[in-house]
Amino acid sequence: MMSGSSLDGVDLALVVFERLGERWSHRVEDCRTVAYSAATRTRLLKLMDGSAHELARCDRDLGVSLGSMASEFLAGRKVDLITSHGHTIFHAPDEGWTCQIGHGAWIAASSGVDVVCDLRTMDMAHGGQGAPLVPFGERSLYPDHQVFLNLGGIANLSMHGREPVAFDVCICNQALNDLAGSLGQEYDAGGAVARQGSLDRGLLEELNSEAFLHKPPPRSLGREWYTTRMRPLLFGPGIRTEDALRTVTEHIATAISEAVPSGGTDDILCTGGGAFNTFLMERITELVSRPIVVPGPEVVSYKEAIIFAFLGLMRKLGRRNVLADTTGAHRSSVGGALYSAN
Repeated sequence: MMSGSSLDGVDLALVVFERLGERWSHRVEDCRTVAYSAATRTRLLKLMDGSAHELARCDRDLGVSLGSMASEFLAGRKVDLITSHGHTIFHAPDEGWTCQIGHGAWIAASSGVDVVCDLRTMDMAHGGQGAPLVPFGERSLYPDHQVFLNLGGIANLSMHGREPVAFDVCICNQALNDLAGSLGQEYDAGGAVARQGSLDRGLLEELNSEAFLHKPPPRSLGREWYTTRMRPLLFGPGIRTEDALRTVTEHIATAISEAVPSGGTDDILCTGGGAFNTFLMERITELVSRPIVVPGPEVVSYKEAIIFAFLGLMRKLGRRNVLADTTGAHRSSVGGALYSAN
């Protein structure tokens, strides 16, 4: 179960894993996205500035909701484990802490299935960023590709060479959806509104000059960074929403093109909701010198949910599931808290 920072809902994927020697195969039997209600979305958005009491209550309430969501999705089908990413409220890697709500105990009690959650904290305890975690699963489940780009609420990139490198590149759908929301749209379908806007060179320069973009990896972002650093620029006085959408689209494509090393020939497997944004993909393809591969809709939409299911399986087996090479931790680790339903 994957709740991303774009706040569009919860991705659920029912996955069967089979070990083949030292490799793993996987098969997706079912997948679905359950949209957040307007009330839940508003509650989660306001939680960053809410009280400690409200944070605790929402942790419980979202756990109950996720458990019910899982039971309805499974509809009586038996599974060994639920892995829940939870919904990130705070992520402060420089201070060594992170907070994902939707408590695993409530999911386990509500669904009757063992639950793995809180997958980031152990890595932080070992000095890491707590992110990105997906590269471990990419290497195991998608061995035919070496470079991966995910266009979710945040754009992140991972490259699997002799020494794997993975990091958050820049803001992505958090900004695009936020701007579309100000026009009364859930998202800018196909980037149609952005395509009609004009590029604001001054705004683009401000966005591209943000210090985070020039930090070496490992590095990771949270919603609070967008709220404090980027949002005031995008919603600044005198900036039309259409122009802000056009400009932040260019910013995303530019940041990605600068993050991808030049000279390589490996294709880039691109997934996440942003892969459905036709205009954004046109700009990325124009600026990045490598071929971009967009897989089928199932992988585009559910790759992270599939991989987090795998990370949970590794946790239940007591096997390493976080790579220090990509998070900057002192050591690789077995991440995740396990809650038994029995």
